[in-house]
Amino acid sequence: MRHTRLLAAAGTLFVCAAVLSQCSSAAPPPDSTPAAAPDPAELTPVASVHELMRDVIDPVSDLIFDAVGTDVTDKGVVQVEPRTDEDWARVRQGAVTIAEAANLLKIPRKAVPDGYTFDPKLRGPEAPELAPDDIAARIAANRVLWNKFSDGLRDEAVKVIKIVDARDTAKLFEAGSDLDAVCETCHLEYFYPGDRKAVIEERNKRATPGR
Repeated sequence: MRHTRLLAAAGTLFVCAAVLSQCSSAAPPPDSTPAAAPDPAELTPVASVHELMRDVIDPVSDLIFDAVGTDVTDKGVVQVEPRTDEDWARVRQGAVTIAEAANLLKIPRKAVPDGYTFDPKLRGPEAPELAPDDIAARIAANRVLWNKFSDGLRDEAVKVIKIVDARDTAKLFEAGSDLDAVCETCHLEYFYPGDRKAVIEERNKRATPGR
């Protein structure tokens, strides 16, 4: 009798194990299925290029540019550099935001917001800065080049992130200069090409010893 009960119990356990095995194979956990990547065509930009730069990229770039430098005060020359975890965290915040904002620039969007007005003395065919329609036309004419500039901005921001992780103050100063150069090169292509000659001349003066 005891032997019969043991066999019955073993049979019950076998059936339960088989049922559980079928359930687990037939219904995988929802989290095990990776989510599909979003279609870029389904992304709806909220800000124009002008707003993205003015409200996101430009403000946070100061977290990098202002992190290292020299200030002349009433008490003398003060060397500015990140010293605390909080200081480095601010620099990293700026770099991460710029890196992701550079990806956002690659999503087709308006060059300027609706109703944007500009000073014709500063922007136009003969002015140093391009008019909004001209900026949009330049971007649309060569998206590959526009995306290349965006990738360059992202890559420089990623370098800053690595510098922050290494706490390398010397390289942070160099990275700030490189980031500024990437921004300036893009601006000379799309926003104020009329200033290209003057900017190049100024760069050459800085690069020439004795001037």
